[in-house]
Amino acid sequence: MGKYFGTDGFRGEANVNLTVEHAFKVGRFLGWYFGQDHKARVVIGKDTRRSSYMFEDALSAGLTASGADVYLLHVTTTPSVSYVTRTEDFDCGIMISASHNPFYDNGIKLINKNGHKMEAEVEAKVEAYIDGESAEIPYATRENIGRTVDYAAGRNRYIGHLISMATRSFKDKRVGIDCSNGSASSIAKSVFDALGAKTYVINSEPDGTNINRNCGSTHIEVLQEYVKEKKLDVGFAYDGDADRCLAVDENGNLVDGDLILYVCGKYLKEQGRLNGDTIVTTIMSNIGLYKACDKVGLKYEKTAVGDKYVYENMLQNNFSLGGEQSGHIIFSKYATTGDGILTSLLLMEVMLEKKQSLAALTEEVTIFPQLLKNVRVADKKTARENPAVVAAIAKVTEELGDDGRILVRESGTEPVIRVMVEATTDELCAKYVDGVIDVIRAEGLIVE
Repeated sequence: MGKYFGTDGFRGEANVNLTVEHAFKVGRFLGWYFGQDHKARVVIGKDTRRSSYMFEDALSAGLTASGADVYLLHVTTTPSVSYVTRTEDFDCGIMISASHNPFYDNGIKLINKNGHKMEAEVEAKVEAYIDGESAEIPYATRENIGRTVDYAAGRNRYIGHLISMATRSFKDKRVGIDCSNGSASSIAKSVFDALGAKTYVINSEPDGTNINRNCGSTHIEVLQEYVKEKKLDVGFAYDGDADRCLAVDENGNLVDGDLILYVCGKYLKEQGRLNGDTIVTTIMSNIGLYKACDKVGLKYEKTAVGDKYVYENMLQNNFSLGGEQSGHIIFSKYATTGDGILTSLLLMEVMLEKKQSLAALTEEVTIFPQLLKNVRVADKKTARENPAVVAAIAKVTEELGDDGRILVRESGTEPVIRVMVEATTDELCAKYVDGVIDVIRAEGLIVE
């Protein structure tokens, strides 16, 4: 990770540690960098945060000042920016979003011309320019100054792309959708309606400050209650920029990224469409997923946490399916990034083709109890490498043995240490997670 860019872009509190000046400089550099031998074309999307409009203007000003033409998708999803960038010959895509973070945070996600996350070496050059460590770049003048273009048509083409991927009508299926008051609000309902579903939508009235607030994939309990109350067949919850999806079965039970990987991986394997009969997971995936995979001959890879690393593994090995427990699921045949709405559609395909409910499709997997708590710290590396903390982790590992595990890691996007324990009971999970957090607190490392 760089100074500003983490595993998922340049993220921070708006106008505190991610400012309009940062955004302007990012635009200035990218407009020049991609426009050295031609007029650069850059597409920008944003989520529903109040600050997203401010950052859109700052990025556009920087890009056009360096001579690039800017195409504005307006409020849209991260995967739609990736899709438009790679299918419509753009030099670069930018998504303004802090994903699942609270509304006062925001982020700048850079996407290369192939729809992938931007190469680290390019991000490093952007950082050097921001910090004044590289030469100043010229302003465009006269007819070379760039322009901005309303490009809502690009978002509409993405909606058409999603609709075209469905293999069956969703007629008479009662589907609940939680849009998290975010990007999915402008897309999801129209897709499900077009496919014939009886669509029930909640949290689809963004006001700039309610994105992710007690809704969406980070508060799945809201959709769980809604599915039970309305007696729906299935429910889908997205995060702020809709690059992740969690599902809820007809009984109101959570179907997380691990279960989605199992259901879709097993189905694609049966269809002969899963390259290498392998799914790509991260080290956060549940032991129960691997035990279920072993029973049906489904192979798996494990990467570091981050859909960036999942996709790198998929790309290197030509794998078809990978993702994270959090709901970032990548289907490489259709997308180069996690896509929450696409994941919903492909889960619907499995349910319809196999004529089974989501509860029936997931019953083969016994998920081990797992508890994850986040601890805000002054310095992630110092906290993670503290000798007392390291000793506490080693003690838990020894006591759990083969019946569980502990994982303590630094967040790639926030000043947070994540403490996760898997064990045979919820009580054990709580005991070991709280024990390690108590040590972190006793060492004076927590920011209260």
